[in-house]
Amino acid sequence: MTSSECAFAKGGRWLLAIVLGLFGVAIAGGGVWLIALGGNWYYTIAGILSIISAIYLARGSSKATWWFSVLFVFTLVWTIVESGLDYWGWVPRFALMLIFAIAFSFLLPTLHRGVSRGVTRAVSGILVLAFVVAGGLAFVPYHVTEAKDVPAGADNPFEADTGTGVNHAIPSTDWTSYGGNQATDRYSSATQITPDNVKNLQVAWQAEAGDVPKDTRWGVQNTPLKIGNTLYVCGYLNKVVALDASTGKKQWEFDPGITPESVPYTPSCRSMAYYQDPAAPAVSDASAPAAATCERRVIVGTLDARVIELDAQTGKRCEDFGKNGEISITEDMGKVYHGYVSITSPPAVIRDTLVVGHTTVDGQRAFGPSGVTKAYDVKTGRLKWAWDAADPENTAPRTGDDQYKRGSPDVWTSFTGDDKLGLVYLPVANASGDYYSSTRTPNENKYSPSLTALDIETGKPRWSFQNTHDDVWDYDPGSSPTLVDYPQADGTKIPAIIFPTKNGETYVLNRATGKSLFGVEERPVPQGGLEPQARSKTQPFSLFNSLAKPDLKPENMWGLTPIDQLVCRIQFAQADYRGKFTPPGLDKPIIDYPGYNGGVDWGGVAFDPARGLIIANYNDMPNYTKLVSRKQADAMGWKARDILNDPVAEAHAEGAGDPQEGVPVAVNVNAGWQLPFTGMLCKEPPYGGIRAIDIRDGRTVWDRPLGTARENGPFGLPTGLPINIGTPNNGGSVVTKSGLIFIAAATDNLLRAIDITTGKTVWSVALPAGAQATPMVYEQDGREFVAITATGHHFMHTPRGNFVIAYALPK
Repeated sequence: MTSSECAFAKGGRWLLAIVLGLFGVAIAGGGVWLIALGGNWYYTIAGILSIISAIYLARGSSKATWWFSVLFVFTLVWTIVESGLDYWGWVPRFALMLIFAIAFSFLLPTLHRGVSRGVTRAVSGILVLAFVVAGGLAFVPYHVTEAKDVPAGADNPFEADTGTGVNHAIPSTDWTSYGGNQATDRYSSATQITPDNVKNLQVAWQAEAGDVPKDTRWGVQNTPLKIGNTLYVCGYLNKVVALDASTGKKQWEFDPGITPESVPYTPSCRSMAYYQDPAAPAVSDASAPAAATCERRVIVGTLDARVIELDAQTGKRCEDFGKNGEISITEDMGKVYHGYVSITSPPAVIRDTLVVGHTTVDGQRAFGPSGVTKAYDVKTGRLKWAWDAADPENTAPRTGDDQYKRGSPDVWTSFTGDDKLGLVYLPVANASGDYYSSTRTPNENKYSPSLTALDIETGKPRWSFQNTHDDVWDYDPGSSPTLVDYPQADGTKIPAIIFPTKNGETYVLNRATGKSLFGVEERPVPQGGLEPQARSKTQPFSLFNSLAKPDLKPENMWGLTPIDQLVCRIQFAQADYRGKFTPPGLDKPIIDYPGYNGGVDWGGVAFDPARGLIIANYNDMPNYTKLVSRKQADAMGWKARDILNDPVAEAHAEGAGDPQEGVPVAVNVNAGWQLPFTGMLCKEPPYGGIRAIDIRDGRTVWDRPLGTARENGPFGLPTGLPINIGTPNNGGSVVTKSGLIFIAAATDNLLRAIDITTGKTVWSVALPAGAQATPMVYEQDGREFVAITATGHHFMHTPRGNFVIAYALPK
């Protein structure tokens, strides 16, 4: 220490000594814990070096600089060895050390005689410049696969032939179903908005649909329908609003009288269904007088398990359907607890049959209400058949109390059909008790989870393809499948179906037979866990394309500083993790990677039949999952919702403290594997991406992170920075013939347009609320519109709202 040390320098020296010392104690202590678990020695060594340097710094000794220099170089070498050129790997390892070095540089004249202010300024300048450059590098895109050999557009060679009628052609002016048409392509032949002029998009109109949720659960996730000159929107608590497609002016509103107590997890109304009598003339104006009442029908499934049909022109109930225009799907299902059975995804109309699935609230009762899927006459509401995965061949309508097995697998997500083949394709979820399988029946184990094709006339299975055997990871399929026709060399076409999954595997199957077009490989997976006898020795891996990343390593743990990274590495070492499909147990937590929000969820994929490209946005996040004994769960007060009688309790992630009443274990899932204090995720970025896949061979054409950090940050605070970190995302995309992909989905509250030939964003706009919903494209009065609902989502921590916004080029 020099004799000329001023009070300001002395205060700074002591402050740095205290901070560096506390830092050293934290990582040295945690490092010893990590070593005991068989982990990396860096943290203990770095902690000891920090403490030594802090002690000498407090004494004002020049030795503080030399000990810190050893720490600095040691950390640099360790960072290079562990992270290589991975930028995000450098952030928790070296950013804080660089800040410490800058602080040390300011103290050089105090600690070392003869060090001039010029030398100090030079050293400080170099270190500050290094920090600025490192910060600037955050804005450079990482983990990008640049576009290569992008197929040119043709005359829709992959368009699916599903029949004739209003819901079968590739949409342009209208958008008649959740996915645009029966094939669920999410593709429009509109060409007015192009990659060159998309920058000129502006708000054409903005409206509000339904109320804004005031409790802890929000997220409507709606994609409107557009028929004639009318846009049909489903808002919070299933309020249906008809808007003028050109102006957004309200035409009518229907309120089914839902209460918040009926909300299962989120108040989802992902879309509605539309039916037009085949004898009716083609409609160019859905509000024009019809020849008969309910000649054109909008069909909504409600959160309290009803199906209601409305006249598309007036919004009045179709009195010829069921009783007073509605039916209840809970008939014959026995005891149904309030808020347990809800319709959150749109029903589907195949030929003259209305097929309705539902969600049975997860994690509460292993033997709660049945997951039976029902089919009705679309005009009368007469029950035609009912398919229960637990009794798959007995599909005849039943009457009486408790006719279906309790707790059988449901079909909660959207599904599609094929009028021509007479099939409906159901993404079948798990039997209740997602994380315990020994109580499941052989039929439940066969059909759960799977993509199952039912004959639309009888409800009997034609084929079933299982995406996970004996599932205890909540890998139920969340996506509605997409239909394509696959050209052959002899000029014929194979009817095919794209089946994306939560665990990242993407399958392409013959939709008439269920056979894979590209092959599926059964690979050995880890064994053991709580139910070793119930675990499958292999799991199916697609040979077409997989969105799943390589298994995690300790080096992949992340955080803003070495401290939170260390916490994540300790948690990693404490877990039983042997790669994909590590079975859960009571002794240790497991890491599910991808987690149940990994891969492709309910947003599904978009498909460009002209270029033959699948557009898949996906999540890349793990879950940290721990089974809890029934005794422990009871001691902590984990009870089913109906027992607690608190259906609108504070919302939490699915699986977090779920009792699973009826099986021996409860479950506690840390969704996304977040740290409790900062809210940061333990896995390094990116957390979500978007990929273009060639349908011809499964080749990845381009891939990139999706979502920026502008509304994300530690402690839930937005950074405001357009760093392309790749955020979690929910909701799908829509593709246009002109070569644009429109997508929101991410947690940065942006709607963006991506050039399909490059994978690069060519336009974006901030939305007034989160948009965990799939956009739609339609034309009206010669003008192309891009519309999206912005209602936010509680699980994604995006702001709530009730907005419907349409964008168009200036007139």
